[in-house]
Amino acid sequence: MSGLKGRDLLSMTDLSADETLALLQLAADLKQGKIKPNCRKTLGLLFYKASTRTRVSFFAAMSQIGGQVIDLNIGAMQIGRGEPLADTARVLDRYLDVLAIRTFEQMDVETFAKYAQMPIINALTDLEHPCQVLADLQTVQECFGQLAGLKLAYLGDGNNMAHSLMLGCATVGMDISIACPANFTPDPQIIDRARSIATSQGTQVVITRSPQEAAAGAQVVYTDVWASMGQETESDARMPVFAPYQVNQELLTLADPNSIVLHCLPAHRGEEITDDVLEGARSRVWDQAENRMHAQKALLVSVLGAE
Repeated sequence: MSGLKGRDLLSMTDLSADETLALLQLAADLKQGKIKPNCRKTLGLLFYKASTRTRVSFFAAMSQIGGQVIDLNIGAMQIGRGEPLADTARVLDRYLDVLAIRTFEQMDVETFAKYAQMPIINALTDLEHPCQVLADLQTVQECFGQLAGLKLAYLGDGNNMAHSLMLGCATVGMDISIACPANFTPDPQIIDRARSIATSQGTQVVITRSPQEAAAGAQVVYTDVWASMGQETESDARMPVFAPYQVNQELLTLADPNSIVLHCLPAHRGEEITDDVLEGARSRVWDQAENRMHAQKALLVSVLGAE
């Protein structure tokens, strides 16, 4: 993975198919203890949004590969009082070896990448969540032994998860069907980009209003909360609109008999997913959450050039 040394991960489009698959193999090797890198580097976490899995998994990942983490408190920094991102990026670049940013605007991570020489990792924006999708693909590969030729059905809001899943699935040769209500479809530019990638891989990106159509024959059924961070005031209004897109036992009868269920968490049980499905035999949600740590270990080792 020397080809990733020093590079940013701002979008799933920053990775080719071969690079994605190599990262997943490295993640699997790290998870199994086949590789034990010694990475005496420093990771900074700059989080504008609340986080459990992303924050803790990055801490654990960096610790396990021999590095340290500085958790940057926005409220205690000059950036919280209006210092330009460009200035902050150039200063942090002198202190850190890699920076993971969890924020609202995609432009923020792009600004940091422009002004800092160190690798910048998108730990979630309103547009994409590539670190989550690396863990998702690792989980699917663990369950099926492959990615190419599988179908993933995503039900719910056409949000950052839908965007990165479309791009990631298209890149590794998976079909993806996105089912969402009218007015909640993914960004048209992301759809076009994903379809362009899918065409080169011989796969499909389908956008539909029908959850039944999306779930039909799918090996992976995926959902996310109906109102993302920053949209909480819309939650009650969204409930009746999204109710038909709930992942429940009835819907799973349409999927492949050996299908698995994924959710990036946190879950609102009884809303986008029923409790019996989340805790059921098809759920791989807890493996998926664990794999955030392993996928991010692989990413950190690769962009830092650790041995």
